[in-house]
Amino acid sequence: MQKHDVILNLSKIFLHPIFLSGLASWFLSQAIKTIAALFSKSIKGYKDAFSLLFWKTGGMPSSHAALVFSLVACLGFNEGVTSNIFLFSLVFAVITARDALGVRRSSGLQARTLNNLGIKFAELNPEFKFKPIKEIQGHTPSQVIVGCILGTVIGLFFSSTFPYP
Repeated sequence: MQKHDVILNLSKIFLHPIFLSGLASWFLSQAIKTIAALFSKSIKGYKDAFSLLFWKTGGMPSSHAALVFSLVACLGFNEGVTSNIFLFSLVFAVITARDALGVRRSSGLQARTLNNLGIKFAELNPEFKFKPIKEIQGHTPSQVIVGCILGTVIGLFFSSTFPYP
C-alpha cells in the first residue's frame, strides 16, 4: 500500500458520517457540561475549562452514552436494525451505559469515602501523610438517559443529513 492510499483511507475514516457523529456527540456533550459549569461559576480558569471540555468525565449529559448511542443510531439508520453490526453496537452501548451507572459511579463513591477517611485520620495523626486517590466520576441515571437521547438525535441527524458511503 502506498503512502497516498493510506492518507486517502484515513481521510475516508475521519470524514465518515458515523465517525463524525460519534465525535460530534462526544464534543457537544462535553461542551454542554463546560457551558453549564461556566454559568454556575464552578470553573476557576481556562485550564479548568479546557480540562472539562476535553478530559474530565461525569456530569450532565453523559458523553460516553452520547457517543455510543450516536453510533447505534447511525448504524441502525444506515445498516438496518436487524444487521449484525447494529446489534453489536447496541449491546456495546448498553454495556457502556451500565458501566457509567454502576461500576464507575460506585468506584467514585468508594474513592470519595476513602479520601474522607484518610483526611480525618491525617487530622488526628499529623505524622501520617495522606495522599488522596483519584475520584472517578460516574453518572446518575438521568445523566445517562440524557446522553442516550442526545447521542441518538445527533446520530439520526448525521445519518439523514450526510451521505453514507
